[in-house]
Amino acid sequence: MPSLEPDAPALSAPDAGSAPASTRALRASAAGAVRSPAPLKKPVNTLAIVPKSARITSLGRKAYNVLLYEAQDQGLDKDVFRVPLDRVVRGVDFDSNDHALIKKHLRAMVSTTVEWQSPTTGEGAAWNVSGLLAHARLTKERGQVWVEWSYAVNLKQELLEPTVFARLKLEIISQLRSHAGIALYEICTRYKDIGRTSRQPWRWWHPVLSGQPPSERTAKLEYRIFKRDTLKPAMAEVSAVTDLEVELQEHKEGRFISEIQFLIRPKSQTPLALKAPPEPIDLSLVARARDLGVDEDKAEDLLQEYGGQAMAAALEILAQRAASSFPQPLKDPYRYLRALMPGQVPPPREADSGEGGVLAGPAAGTDARGADSSREAQAKRQTRWTEEWIRRRREQVVEQIAAMSPEGQAALSADLLADMERRQVHPSIRKRLQTSGWQHPMVLPEMVRYYAVGSLGEQWDKPTPQQLLQIAAELGDAG
Repeated sequence: MPSLEPDAPALSAPDAGSAPASTRALRASAAGAVRSPAPLKKPVNTLAIVPKSARITSLGRKAYNVLLYEAQDQGLDKDVFRVPLDRVVRGVDFDSNDHALIKKHLRAMVSTTVEWQSPTTGEGAAWNVSGLLAHARLTKERGQVWVEWSYAVNLKQELLEPTVFARLKLEIISQLRSHAGIALYEICTRYKDIGRTSRQPWRWWHPVLSGQPPSERTAKLEYRIFKRDTLKPAMAEVSAVTDLEVELQEHKEGRFISEIQFLIRPKSQTPLALKAPPEPIDLSLVARARDLGVDEDKAEDLLQEYGGQAMAAALEILAQRAASSFPQPLKDPYRYLRALMPGQVPPPREADSGEGGVLAGPAAGTDARGADSSREAQAKRQTRWTEEWIRRRREQVVEQIAAMSPEGQAALSADLLADMERRQVHPSIRKRLQTSGWQHPMVLPEMVRYYAVGSLGEQWDKPTPQQLLQIAAELGDAG
């Protein structure tokens, strides 16, 4: 395990949790009473876990957080913890094959070996290796499904009554989609009062954020790919969804980036407190995709990448196509489903291929001239909606850049200049960047594109069907 940065900040923030956990609120005994909510106190050694045997998914990490929340609520005196399954996950039916979904995640929590380590020096006096859970069990009692679990003896005390921990808002974590976004939020929450994480070699961050165990393939990974595919999307997600603003700070050794850390600023808005126990993990979309012939792991990846709204809309279209065998049965449900996702090439029309029933052209007998006119009008409306969505997206990107610190804007401008030199952008535009800054009208489009591609991905200016529908509802159907 790589050595930790010696000049990591000394911790004196209230979030350090130096005192033992306070006595838990008594469970409400009156009928219909609501349990007293509490934040998840996640031990510092569990923030930067490094998987050693299998990938940790975002859904798996969310489910583990919910189990830990429930165990802390039940107390250290118990060796085995039990809750109704519907408090942990929803959207699965125990009497069908759906329970295989939660079995898969519980099996992974027991069998996945991880290193438990602190993301900075001076915290967490010991190094541990174990599974995420020691055991797990599902039972059905009087029509209700219960999940039972326990923790390794060398970790139980620190997991349930940690002395050094991060106070996490599970209602915020539930809105994050990627494992990298969840892990980055958890680590940055721990150090938000200090304003920065510790410096670590960038390769140390890769398994921590990606959830991928080290391998020969990851050993060959280049920093620029890690930054593009993992760091920038995670920072954009945390800054957009959570109560934190996160910036990347790179440290060079010679010409190359050797170490990185994150600068953290709490947002000015005060987030709402947790009003109730954490929401259960929704596996209904994964279960539906599996019933339509899509592999569970691939369905989880799509859900993580595109979110529940896009997944639900695409599954509706997939279900319609799968129900029709005209002009031929659907051959690859996963390929078809992925093609329906935002930014992907849509499935071809029915007239061109058997993989596009829901996008078929006019029915036989429709007047060709009328159909052409209708298509032209619809194309104009969609173009107008798309242009309005892109205009708003560009404004959002400009606001995000303007909200960065002067140092962050300067570093971003330097990166943009290097990118424009590489692409041989006209010298006059590069000169404007150097003399007038990134907000100059000649430079602004370049900056918007550069920042958006890096933080949001190549498809940053491609609206989803749901987003266009929202614009259409606002603008109306007039030409």
